[in-house]
Amino acid sequence: MAFRRRRHQYHYHNRGRFLIPAISAISGALLLLFLILSMLAPSPVDESDHLRHPRHDSSSMEIGENGVPKFSVPTSGGAYDRDLWTSGNAKFYYGCCNASSNFAKPEDITRPIRYLVVATSGGLNQQRTGITDAVVAARILNATLVVPRLDKKSFWKDSSNFSEIFNVSWFISYLAKDVKIIKELPLRRGQEWIPHRMRVPRKCNERCYITRVLPVLLKKQAVQLNKFDYRLSNKLDTDYQKLRCRVNYHALKFTNPIIRMGEKLVQRMLMTSKHFIALHLRFEPDMLAFSGCYYGGGEKERTELGKIRKRWKTLHSSNPDKGRRQGKCPLTPEEVGLMLKALGYGRDVHIYVASGEIYGGEKTLAPLKALFPNFHSKDTLASREELEPFSAFSSRMAALDFIVCDESDVFVTNNNGNMAKILAGRRRYFGHKPTIRPNAKKLYRMFLNRDNMTWEEFASNVRTYQRGFMGEPKEVKPGWGGFHENPSSCICEYSEAKVQGQLPPRKFGRENVVRKEDVDTAADDENMDDEPEWFDPEDDEDLSEFHTKILANGTSLDYEVPLVEEPELDELLSD
Repeated sequence: MAFRRRRHQYHYHNRGRFLIPAISAISGALLLLFLILSMLAPSPVDESDHLRHPRHDSSSMEIGENGVPKFSVPTSGGAYDRDLWTSGNAKFYYGCCNASSNFAKPEDITRPIRYLVVATSGGLNQQRTGITDAVVAARILNATLVVPRLDKKSFWKDSSNFSEIFNVSWFISYLAKDVKIIKELPLRRGQEWIPHRMRVPRKCNERCYITRVLPVLLKKQAVQLNKFDYRLSNKLDTDYQKLRCRVNYHALKFTNPIIRMGEKLVQRMLMTSKHFIALHLRFEPDMLAFSGCYYGGGEKERTELGKIRKRWKTLHSSNPDKGRRQGKCPLTPEEVGLMLKALGYGRDVHIYVASGEIYGGEKTLAPLKALFPNFHSKDTLASREELEPFSAFSSRMAALDFIVCDESDVFVTNNNGNMAKILAGRRRYFGHKPTIRPNAKKLYRMFLNRDNMTWEEFASNVRTYQRGFMGEPKEVKPGWGGFHENPSSCICEYSEAKVQGQLPPRKFGRENVVRKEDVDTAADDENMDDEPEWFDPEDDEDLSEFHTKILANGTSLDYEVPLVEEPELDELLSD
């Protein structure tokens, strides 16, 4: 019996000796198979996606009653890299605005006793359009240009003269090879010379100026063009377009006090973070009232904005729902934050907000600040004493915001108004720095239905809809959006260098550009299908009477002069 027990134990002991290696071999084979399958499995992240999707914490995922993940913004930081801070292929493009050899010198074409005066209108952005185009108009008319006069009576109520915002000596000297410019009209018979006043149609082209303004100028010798904004066609000869760029990007230089304060703000932003976003929020009460948009604030919102809207007597009744569907309304601060989050910008990103009074105040801003708590503005970066020399002048305060937005790594515009368009064009000219314009028409539907999708679906769709709205080179075709927004005649390409992979020295940059302290301009609106139309609460003129008089007088309109409906809302772009 003992033998039988020992034999039985020996049998099991023998069987165990062979069973253990077998189990080890099978386990090893399974492990090897698992590793092979893991290597062959596709990556869950599309590495070809230029706008990387943020990574998520498991803690950010909420599950609905039916077990399907709900829309929930991730609490983790965004997975962003250099792709989020630079534009692809930007190094192959540069700003180029030199005149051709056929562009005559001003001393050869300027006629004696022929003076052009322009009186700009609106806020600083519209005024910049007038200043830029006034130089070209003077060149077309072979006239001496008097330093433009700035509007002091508009909605913005800024009493600043040209020389208090721009370096007037630099303006005159820089353009000396293009147009003769003087500071004031000379005396006439020992007395002040009062120029003849008139107006020209919007989008007036070269032939328009020659047929309409030149005969009056020959007779009166000094002519002042009033309400001078949007008064030059988008479509001009290349040399005139390049002259526009020389004025806009080089000749218009801020005064030293504005430059110094603007540089302080930029440096203080860079002290907080290596990169930063500048956001032109444009969610002020007057902007929302003028656009006629509605954001769910009930009767209180309708009453408050309705009272403001009455200031523009010629505005027609609006359809808020239709405006939002068509992408004609600014995004809310929360919607802007969700868009940026979906594009990959994380919670640690620093944002500079250029804006006036936000409708709804801190309550409206709270969701944006929750997404991006590193929130800055002029008022948080500078003391009241530092801003005191500028705070009483809306144009000078706007100039400070412009400098910071221009120098930001990424600029986000919440509408397509004057400042947005000018900055978009300027950033294209100076290296195609990313400029994000919300595709509001498509994004609106996303925001409306976001509770019916997961965050991953939402973020993927946002990245898809934003392609073509990120400020990339050749993102849009030449002529799209107006010249000030898309100065294609002034952007050249290193074509041979692109093929060879070698680049010649850069022809522009911070070190040899006349600082980028231009203030805002406006561009005409030749928009593509997805491009929203915007309004300008500062320009409430009704030009329809003006054009009616032209037609009633039997004047020949053999050049393009668009008739005006109400106050031509599609042209009234906001600062």
